[in-house]
Amino acid sequence: MDEVTWAALTAVLTALGAAWTWYAFRHRGAASGLRGAGLTLLPPAAWMTGTLEMFTEIGSSVADWATHLVLSPIVWAGIVLAGLSVLLLGGSAMLRERQRESGGSPREPRSATGAEERPALGRTARRDEPVIDEDLADIEAILKRRGIT
Repeated sequence: MDEVTWAALTAVLTALGAAWTWYAFRHRGAASGLRGAGLTLLPPAAWMTGTLEMFTEIGSSVADWATHLVLSPIVWAGIVLAGLSVLLLGGSAMLRERQRESGGSPREPRSATGAEERPALGRTARRDEPVIDEDLADIEAILKRRGIT
C-alpha cells in the first residue's frame, strides 16, 4: 500500500476514535473519555512511526506461514519431530525424578582419586537419617499442634 492509503486509513480510524471519545465524555464520564482519547491517538502514532505497515506485514507473514504449514508434509514432519523431542525430554525428567525419590542417583562422576568426598567440618552424615534444620523444626512443631502434617 502506498503512503496515501495509510494516511487515509489513519484518518478514518482517528475520526472514529474522536467520535467515540466525544460520546464517552458526554455519556460515560471523564475516565471513559480519557481512555477513548488515548486510544484515538494510537492510529496516528502508529502511522507516524511506521508500525501500522509493520503490523500488516506481520499479519501477511503469519498468514503465509500458516498456509505453508497446512499444505507442506515437510513442515508436518518437523512438527512430529518437535513433539517427539518434547516427549523425550519430559520422559527424561520423569525418570530423573523417580531416581531421586527412590534414593538411587543417576551415574555421577567420581573424583579423580575414586574415593568418596568427606563431609565438611569433620562430621559424619548418615544417609538414612534426615537432616534436621532447627528453623524448620519450629515450623513443623507449630503445624503438628494445629493438626497439619
